[in-house]
Amino acid sequence: MTSSPTPPAVAPSSESQLSSLIYDLSQNVQVAMDNMLKMINCSLLYSKFTDFHMNFTKSKDSVLQRKNQLEEEKDHFQKAAFAVLDMLNSGDIS
Repeated sequence: MTSSPTPPAVAPSSESQLSSLIYDLSQNVQVAMDNMLKMINCSLLYSKFTDFHMNFTKSKDSVLQRKNQLEEEKDHFQKAAFAVLDMLNSGDIS
């Protein structure tokens, strides 16, 4: 029966340095991941803001267009009403 090779003995100071290095590395990775998450969240927020702004602009343009249509209709009705009033006042009703 063969036994598995045993790992070489590591001096306590080397083990402490290795643990410290691994801990520092994991902290750096955590900071980098947090920064990446912030960037992703900012990017998503900007994208949603851009979509909102585009939809707002389209809606604003649509409202302005409808306002112009309503003003034109109002002018036509006013002209028609004044024409009827003129006819009534002058007695030109046939």
